[in-house]
Amino acid sequence: MYNDEKNLYHYTYRRDGSETKDGPLTDGTFQGQDTGRPPIQEMKPVKKDHTGRKMVALALCCALLGGAVGGGIVWGVSSEDATVNISGRPATAVTLKTVDGETVMSDAELYAANVNSVVSINTTGTSGVNVFGQEVQTASAGSGFILTDNGFIVTNYHVIADADTVKVTLYNGDTYDAQVIGGDEDYDIAVIKIEATGLQPVTIGDSDELNVGDRVLAIGNPLGELTFSMSGGMVSSVNRAINVDGTPFNMIQTDTSINPGNSGGPLFNQYGQYGEVVGIVSAKYSSYANQTVEGLGFAIPINDVIAMIEDIMTNGYVTNKPYLGITGGTMNEQMAAQYRYDVTEGVFVYSVEEGGAADEAGLQMGDVITKVDDTDITTMEDLNAAKKGYSAGDTATFTYIRQGQTMTTQVTWDSVPAEDQQTQQDQQTQQDNSQDGVYVDPYDLFDYFFGGRYNGSSAKEAA
Repeated sequence: MYNDEKNLYHYTYRRDGSETKDGPLTDGTFQGQDTGRPPIQEMKPVKKDHTGRKMVALALCCALLGGAVGGGIVWGVSSEDATVNISGRPATAVTLKTVDGETVMSDAELYAANVNSVVSINTTGTSGVNVFGQEVQTASAGSGFILTDNGFIVTNYHVIADADTVKVTLYNGDTYDAQVIGGDEDYDIAVIKIEATGLQPVTIGDSDELNVGDRVLAIGNPLGELTFSMSGGMVSSVNRAINVDGTPFNMIQTDTSINPGNSGGPLFNQYGQYGEVVGIVSAKYSSYANQTVEGLGFAIPINDVIAMIEDIMTNGYVTNKPYLGITGGTMNEQMAAQYRYDVTEGVFVYSVEEGGAADEAGLQMGDVITKVDDTDITTMEDLNAAKKGYSAGDTATFTYIRQGQTMTTQVTWDSVPAEDQQTQQDQQTQQDNSQDGVYVDPYDLFDYFFGGRYNGSSAKEAA
């Protein structure tokens, strides 16, 4: 779960706790539910005409009020005159009704229909060594949801990243060892699989149909201990651009309660026969600029990633992920002044991969990319965000600066080679600290291009 404590996102988790096995039955009711409980106390009929008692009651009320003003009240009401009304309504049985796809489900109906499709994920791994040279064991918890009845499960990439073991627990308490099929850090998605059949999958919805104000609900495992909890809220914003550890994301913003351990869980709308998954819960703000904030949760729109999820299920990685074939960094005023560039914003091209998309389009080392189609590019983050709008094989018009001249070229996006997937992900975890970071490269391309040592401050990153 991304949890921002110091104006940054961090991963934080809690250990998983125990969980009851009681759950909804096939008829939609819950185990242990008493659907025919008699009333605790019989309701007494109200007597209609006792004028004398009314006068006594009025006098008693006045006396009590006077006592209260005087500083003390002594209650002395006979139990024969006091009646406690206790409801005899039996507990409501949650039944799943067949609807037309447009009827809004109640929160209870949605939970009963989907809790068996949500899973708890617990991972273990190692994180370096301690002062005694011993490996430090780590444990984390997250959520996920069943996509197919034969065991494919969707979660966040950061939930299973660097995990040595992954265990999945269903609502009924069954626990399985899970295999990591693959994932993509840029989109924070991953697919894992358990060896099981006859599972209950979710229904995928259309996140493009979401409106601000629509009600949405999340089911997951907050803190890794409060397993299979549901929280509800509204869509606060759609297509919200946020930055997580240097990676841009397009998100659904919601005030639904989201906490560490909810990561990877489903965000539902209330439509369809069972409710539909419209997002993958991924991040939250807990503080901003030293201020505590509430109600700022984020989920990945399912439409943005469902094709990639299916790609990962089939191939183990995203085969049509766009790739430009450059190493670039954010241009800034210091670089422009030092090397007499007229442009102070954009992506400086440090190197071009031979035979790659950029090379085929004629881009060269030293070019400064300023626009992709109609999207202005001022930083490396802008380029990475723009890249997410394309697939391998798509064509885009790049605007760039070369030796003071503005030029354009048509770039057909390449795909990331399978063997380069992990290398690409490792490279893209570098922060683009273009204002205060210093990147030191023993083979600095500025030596070659400008004939002198570069003392600037732009981190290099593959694109």
